Amino acid sequence: MSEVRLTTPSFLVLGIIDQLGEASPYDVKVEAARTVAPFWSMPHAQVYAQCDRLLAAGLLSEVRQAGGRNRRLMRLTEDGVAALRGWLADPAFVPVEARERGILKLWFGASPRVHAPVQIEEHRRTLGEYEELAASVGEMLARGQREALEFGIRYERMMVDFWQWVENRES
Repeated sequence: MSEVRLTTPSFLVLGIIDQLGEASPYDVKVEAARTVAPFWSMPHAQVYAQCDRLLAAGLLSEVRQAGGRNRRLMRLTEDGVAALRGWLADPAFVPVEARERGILKLWFGASPRVHAPVQIEEHRRTLGEYEELAASVGEMLARGQREALEFGIRYERMMVDFWQWVENRES
């Protein structure tokens, strides 16, 4: 096994494969889009690259599905399980990297009058989707999943409040 520096995207791939039991890179991409995309986006090319890195490092094993498209199915190795469990147990703080395009535009001089109403509307729409999801399936989610959904709800509320503040300062 070669030494590899594990990153958050590495652990995202390990975590999804662990939850699914086995998965192709495509399965990982689909599951990431279905589940964690609202708070952690990952381009599909990066999923494939991470899978290859983790295979080379001995954290994943691979079998080729017989027939058809010869799909690669991966599972965590013992080392992969240990790496994922170690990461999950590590309480280290890593500062948030906010990547809000609207705020970057404000920084460079965009008009709050133009951007604030759109941002308020879109964050309210997303907030409504998250609240609807919480009401319909919130109790069926695992504790950590429900807490991640609650983060999304609170984040969207904060963004609505922020953009309303920006809009009101313009007056």
